[in-house]
Amino acid sequence: MNKLIFILITAIVILGMSCGRQSTEQSESEEMPPEFYDMHNARIALDYVGSYSGVLPCADCEGIVTEVILVDESQFIRKTQYLGHGEMIFEETGIYTWGEAGNTITLEGADEPNRYFVSENRIFHLDMDGNKIEGELADMYILKKN
Repeated sequence: MNKLIFILITAIVILGMSCGRQSTEQSESEEMPPEFYDMHNARIALDYVGSYSGVLPCADCEGIVTEVILVDESQFIRKTQYLGHGEMIFEETGIYTWGEAGNTITLEGADEPNRYFVSENRIFHLDMDGNKIEGELADMYILKKN
């Protein structure tokens, strides 16, 4: 009987020590310096330069064929064509700037909405307030890297 009690107490102590160690590890990871997180964003971690295209929803046409070309680390070309409204292709060029967190870009001087969330091999067209578009059409606001 004493042997059984000894084994139970030992198991409880070992279990308690492992739980305590786990919570310490979690609190250490929560206290990582902000510089650690600043180094893990789209601007630094992704190969984002290139051409992205897709067909965005349109209220009064069949869709907007859109191509955003991130030429280098600051220049862009955006081409749009309104399906069902002729063959005209509108082209805007300029520079883009990064948001504070390093995950969104703003096409400076381009017609609004002109902000995109940069992800691996795709960019998400953002709404006028810079938020991701949600709902059943959300997937239609993604431009994929060519």
